[in-house]
Amino acid sequence: MLDNQTTRREFLKAGAAVGLAAAGVSPVTATDRSAARIGIIGTGRRGGSHLRTLMRLPGVVVPALCDTHADNLAAAQDIVVKAGQEKPEGYSGSEHAFEKLVERDDLDAVMITTPWDWHAPMALAAMNAGKYAAVEVPAALTLKQCWDLVRTSERTGRPCMMLENWSFRRDNLAVLNMIRAGLLGQIVHAHCAYSHDCIGWFFDARTGQMRWPGKYLLNFNGSLYTTHGLGPVLSWLDINCGDRFDYLTSTATKPLRMADYFARKFGPDHPAAKARYEQGDIVTSVIKTVGGKTVVVNYDVHLPRPYDNRWLVQGTRGIYDEDKASVYIAGRSPGDHQWEPFEPYQKQFAHRWWKTMGGQAASAGHGGVDYIELALFVEAVRNKTQTPLDVYDSVTMSVVIPLSAESIAKGSAPVKAPDFTGGKWQTRKQVFAAES
Repeated sequence: MLDNQTTRREFLKAGAAVGLAAAGVSPVTATDRSAARIGIIGTGRRGGSHLRTLMRLPGVVVPALCDTHADNLAAAQDIVVKAGQEKPEGYSGSEHAFEKLVERDDLDAVMITTPWDWHAPMALAAMNAGKYAAVEVPAALTLKQCWDLVRTSERTGRPCMMLENWSFRRDNLAVLNMIRAGLLGQIVHAHCAYSHDCIGWFFDARTGQMRWPGKYLLNFNGSLYTTHGLGPVLSWLDINCGDRFDYLTSTATKPLRMADYFARKFGPDHPAAKARYEQGDIVTSVIKTVGGKTVVVNYDVHLPRPYDNRWLVQGTRGIYDEDKASVYIAGRSPGDHQWEPFEPYQKQFAHRWWKTMGGQAASAGHGGVDYIELALFVEAVRNKTQTPLDVYDSVTMSVVIPLSAESIAKGSAPVKAPDFTGGKWQTRKQVFAAES
């Protein structure tokens, strides 16, 4: 696997090149040998969105696509053709059609945007075939899958990057710059959540028919969707680069929302109203790091509510609160322990990625973060450097899923977190989003 220490200079150079490319300087053509040749597995809503973003980036060629649904595949092929490239070869017909795609010798990387239980197997197949792997969240569902991803990336030397886009948000990167500038002092605590009424993920709201994620509500109870909250927290707390997760405890509420929702909407005899659910409506996990920091993580996607990430990071000299869009910095903020707006700090500590790519990114998915995330992945592929989020980051965010389920099953008992880096966290330098 590419080592963060030895590739730091190359990665920073690649980041600068992304900014030049995004600004329209010397884009490569489809026939340029330096192009990143990417195959995509899963071309539905999320895969299609990523494909449209890739078609806006210089230096990207998409020779092959795979989807079990022929209509999704045809629509994705049309996106590539309309972008001025040759029609990609399509793979479909079975759940294992992707195996032919990953074995192609004209691909540098494989992007995976499929149902969750296929993420790790497909990423493993891509790395074993010598390709970079970009995998949607979560990268893995089990502890074994996490270890398999780490060991395969280390053995093959191929990076595996989970596409955790919230790590690349404008506000989160500005907070990271503030932390690295010392404004918040020594970091002590963070809070994060994924709070979002996502009942439409699990069921068709018109018919009540279960979608593919719904099966997890029936046979799983843990922090099922954690990475969006944890993404920026990893860099804020120097996780895997000076500190690491030590153990966690998790507690789940009763599973009440689904039965109540379907009984009211479709009547008490509807199958979804009568089903037995295992997944609690809210899961609260508390993580302790080896360095003595704490992180609270909330899973909250069942109950009716507005969207919220509830980010907060607190240090010996100050605090940032995303919900209040405010900061307080001792000795700097005016008044007697009064909040002040975050916006001036976001401008002052704006990250170079947003300075160089913000204009081009603005119209892309999720407020532009998808563009920046994919542009950085593409540049790593083209330069054969480490990806901005590496396999250790990817599995550290994902492992909260199985560890939380184990803790809940044991009555909220503490569960030790693995050291996926094999001790390298003690000496690895934090290079994610480094400004110099």
